[in-house]
Amino acid sequence: MKSQLKQMNKNITRFDEMKQQVNRFHSEHPRIWDLFERFTFDRIHKGYKHYSVNAIFERIRWEIDGGGNDPVEFKLNNNYRAFYARRFMKMYPEHDGFFRTRTQTSAYDDATNMPELAPIDYDRTIDVKEQ
Repeated sequence: MKSQLKQMNKNITRFDEMKQQVNRFHSEHPRIWDLFERFTFDRIHKGYKHYSVNAIFERIRWEIDGGGNDPVEFKLNNNYRAFYARRFMKMYPEHDGFFRTRTQTSAYDDATNMPELAPIDYDRTIDVKEQ
């Protein structure tokens, strides 16, 4: 079965796999894009010529984790940073280069065929004292 799945996905790269995941996430959580745009334009309007996509993501995390007592229903995957940065610069070509990006080497790797981690995966912690 595993070999059949691997054969079926032979031409799918890790890049393709991550792109599918980020596109799904993007459609399920449009507020994240709104925050990404808002916080990025905030930096642009303050005069920054370049900025860190990592900082934008951390500010989004602060925003979504800080409000209320309800646990967050999703995690903002670090794999999405490059996709969001490139999407922003594609949508706003006058800001091309605002985020510094590298070659996405995942385009040369095979897909992992593994599911994304969910919040429940992060909740499984081990108390070192109990070991």
